[in-house]
Amino acid sequence: MENYTIRTLIPEEELKAGIKRVADEINKEYAGKTVHLICVLKGGVYFLTELSNYITDADVTIDFMSVSSYGAGLKSTGVVKIIKDLDEPIEGKDVIIVEDIIDSGNTLSYLIELLKARKPASLKLATMLDKPSRRVKPLKTDWSAFVIEDLFVAGFGLDYMQKHRNLPFIGEVVFE
Repeated sequence: MENYTIRTLIPEEELKAGIKRVADEINKEYAGKTVHLICVLKGGVYFLTELSNYITDADVTIDFMSVSSYGAGLKSTGVVKIIKDLDEPIEGKDVIIVEDIIDSGNTLSYLIELLKARKPASLKLATMLDKPSRRVKPLKTDWSAFVIEDLFVAGFGLDYMQKHRNLPFIGEVVFE
């Protein structure tokens, strides 16, 4: 196992303020409506929980998907695998995909096309972290709490080797 440290990149208070900004925009757009949040597991669950706490002007329903294109490595394999599909249909619903981080865009591009085919009333994308410098596929995010440089990060749902998801901040994994 490599030696590494985790350096704080986005402290807890700043992180929560960024997530609240996203929720405020969702509140404006969906006031008085029902919004269906689809959390991309596993990393997105922390963002989903915090985000939904701040969505107060709309009713919220939630479902989960688990997809992967990473395996155990640090780089995307480019092959998207659905590990857990939705429990309920999304036809006619206002849907927001809730993702922890967007990197290459491969996984999300695939997921967006898959979900569009299920005929939601609307389909938007909220991400906690956006890494546009790594984008391989064109992808429009509707809401991003933070745009970051090309760094390997962990914390607040993001993992390194399945560890560090429980950190209350976003940290850069620095390899020694």
